[in-house]
Amino acid sequence: MIAAGAKCYNLGSSPSKGTGRSWNAEELDEAIEDQVAALVFDDQGKADILELLAGVAETSFEQEQLAQALAAPDDIEDWRVGEAIAEAYLSEHRNCLFPWPDGRDERKSGSSLPGADLVGVQQDEHGDRFVFGEVKTSGEAKYPPGAVYGRTGLKQQLEDLRDKEGIRNDLFKYLGFRAKNSTWLDRFKAASKRYLNNTSDVQLFGVLVRDVEPNVDDVRVRVEKLGNGCPAGTQIELLALYLPGGAIADLAAQAGGSA
Repeated sequence: MIAAGAKCYNLGSSPSKGTGRSWNAEELDEAIEDQVAALVFDDQGKADILELLAGVAETSFEQEQLAQALAAPDDIEDWRVGEAIAEAYLSEHRNCLFPWPDGRDERKSGSSLPGADLVGVQQDEHGDRFVFGEVKTSGEAKYPPGAVYGRTGLKQQLEDLRDKEGIRNDLFKYLGFRAKNSTWLDRFKAASKRYLNNTSDVQLFGVLVRDVEPNVDDVRVRVEKLGNGCPAGTQIELLALYLPGGAIADLAAQAGGSA
């Protein structure tokens, strides 16, 4: 179960708004056990490989080798769990579907790939549209944390998604290459029709996963700045999800224990 969390603050209005929500320890535990750990370790993807190779790995030795090849890594990064928390939350509470985990595109475990952290489709009152999200996980006692700034910070990433059609086109193609014969093909087609009519008709999310006291200053300035000059059709939400104090340092161990 992915809890909506207690409301900390809401500010702004279309096209740019900010939301703060907090989870208690029980809600975090339930989220990790219910969906987050499965996303971190891509349980669905591994199940698909096992099904695909059901008639190939026949001997006990081959089956052991397959299990070893698919085994979870010994070490996972806290930021990876933070991304899974954001994905689970947006899927549950913002009608989003992120059908292709970026971990499947890694050539080496633990690498961080370019492009948006979350790429998928969202259903709104007009049907399906593309949704792109960036996630930062930070326990820095500063509002906003340093992860918002810099060349790879949340600020720049969201501005690029808002302003640069080329980046959005790359993400459109990223999904398109993977959509053929998928269970989500019809949703991709519906979102594509909207996108081709207006390449700014997208939902953008910037998610901060935090384990400090909630503070509206995490998102306040960026909500206002991102709304200025926002292209027609683009909607932006900055979402700060506050975990219990000190929780980020234990995220990897907690997810690993629930795998």
